Amino acid sequence: MSVPLTLLGLLDREPSHGYDLKRDYDAFFGRGKPLPFGQVYSTLGRLARDGKVTAGEAEPGDGPDRKRYAITETGRREVESWLAQPAEPEPHLQTVLFAKVVLALMLGHPAADYLDAQRAAHLRRMRELTELRRTGPTVDVLLADYGLFHLEADLRWIDATEARLGSLAELVRTTETGKS
Repeated sequence: MSVPLTLLGLLDREPSHGYDLKRDYDAFFGRGKPLPFGQVYSTLGRLARDGKVTAGEAEPGDGPDRKRYAITETGRREVESWLAQPAEPEPHLQTVLFAKVVLALMLGHPAADYLDAQRAAHLRRMRELTELRRTGPTVDVLLADYGLFHLEADLRWIDATEARLGSLAELVRTTETGKS
């Protein structure tokens, strides 16, 4: 998730205070991981420095004085370009799951046990997401679907890897032996 581009996109709707940007970011994109206030303001500072947003004069409010930020034409072009480009397909070929399996084999640990534990963790998370799909608002349902689809793919990979552990272990052994 690109925080700077997401904040620019939110500003493309209308000028906003940092507090309002954080609230909107958290409501739509920060499920389970809200954006820290410090990150909002440091990002806005960099965007202003780079000419992508402008900061208005400090306005008095209920709390400390606040600035209203507005997107510039440069920022708007960057958002439009970003939205037009497809995201990189995920996951990358070198995943954490794969690295853990290979390292477990290299270190003589039971890779099958790791895969079983990972499968159990994925299934627990899938149950949580399934419940969210049943009871949550539309945004949560769509995000839960996205997570479930990725977890389902991971589970298929875990099953396929478990079926090939013997040949992978042999490959790891021969590669390790070849280095000696």
